[in-house]
Amino acid sequence: LPYPVLHLIGTSAGRASRRFLKRREHIARRNLELCFPTMSPAAREKLIEQNFMSLGMGLIETGMAWFWSDERVKKWFDVEGMVNLNNALSEQKGVMVVGVHFMSLELGGRTMGLCRPMMATYRPHNSPLMEWVQTRGRLRSNKAMIDRRNLSGLVHALKSGEAVWFAPDQDYGPKGSVFAPFFSVQQAATTNGTYVLSRLSGAKMLTISMVRKGDRRGYSLHISDVMSDYPGEDKQDAASYINKVIEKEILRAPEQYLWVHRRFKTRPLGETSLY
Repeated sequence: LPYPVLHLIGTSAGRASRRFLKRREHIARRNLELCFPTMSPAAREKLIEQNFMSLGMGLIETGMAWFWSDERVKKWFDVEGMVNLNNALSEQKGVMVVGVHFMSLELGGRTMGLCRPMMATYRPHNSPLMEWVQTRGRLRSNKAMIDRRNLSGLVHALKSGEAVWFAPDQDYGPKGSVFAPFFSVQQAATTNGTYVLSRLSGAKMLTISMVRKGDRRGYSLHISDVMSDYPGEDKQDAASYINKVIEKEILRAPEQYLWVHRRFKTRPLGETSLY
């Protein structure tokens, strides 16, 4: 089917799914209340509606990422900042590619690989069949998938000069995390993984995000400058810094971000749930 038709199907399905995903709708609303307390209720509800449309489109984009030909994918995206990635890789010190969980994440990974094949961290699927399907799809244009728990494998890849994608924007629980500000939430559990990888590998660090353009015109892949001021000596400062970086990326297209994830489920000891 043509892309505009797929876009219509995806967004329509996402809008319709809202009535069946009330728990996820509650989580999205609560996250937006916490992150943007001054946002009007009308603006928040509009953003939630757009977010579910984006969620539906994300499922379509997963199919595009895993099954479309290279030529077809290339027709629908443009790139900003490719020189930043090329320059960072040319130093042969490895590049930590910081990503965020936009709904178009799978397609973003495919487009990144078409620009420059790289590696990525992930959580292995519980189903062997789905593990095979997702790995096969993700390796259409990339080099390897590395279990996010495989610290030695990640460090080895970076020290070998590879670019490795990872996303430190979710709540991975209290172990290996510190509390740092995220938007208007002053204590958000933030993984120390970025800090640890940076210390052990000495790799460069930059962000890559892909967002949908308006009017069904495809996608833009944004590659940032190298983070020259990352505070790699203190894990608390590092967590606060990386959350600011993530905030900036999310604000490129907040309606496309994964607000249905319980980002603030881990709380300091003794504090009640925010949900």
